[in-house]
Amino acid sequence: MAEPYQIRPAAAADISALAAIERECFSDPWTSDGLRESIQYETSRAFVAEFGGAAVGYVMARISGEEAEILNLAVLPRCRRRGIARCLLEEALAAVATEGVREAYLEVRQSNAEAISLYQAFGFRPVGLRPDYYRNPLEDALVLRAPLETLR
Repeated sequence: MAEPYQIRPAAAADISALAAIERECFSDPWTSDGLRESIQYETSRAFVAEFGGAAVGYVMARISGEEAEILNLAVLPRCRRRGIARCLLEEALAAVATEGVREAYLEVRQSNAEAISLYQAFGFRPVGLRPDYYRNPLEDALVLRAPLETLR
């Protein structure tokens, strides 16, 4: 991937591409219907990373008052380690911060060291554990939170 990728807001027309990314990245992927429902909420903020006209990653967040939840962040395996996830997360956090969000949280598989490292670089810190949160395989989720005042 020598050429740059672009990040843009996601739209309903992206659902099939996002579902394909989900299937390739996760053992228990969101369905197209679940993605479509989530992306259409007024409180959702979603962004797609494109390369060569094709979606290679996305992030989705949901705003609830002064708090936001990062619902999902995924980059195709062949496109990882190029800063795409970092840029997607930065875009999502900046977008919600401009809307008055003061803190963001998310769940991540306890075994996903790469993702945890990325989130920690953005100031996310462990605040809890959700036992048996993930399926296929069954695994605990680490709950991470970060203040967003530095992004405003």
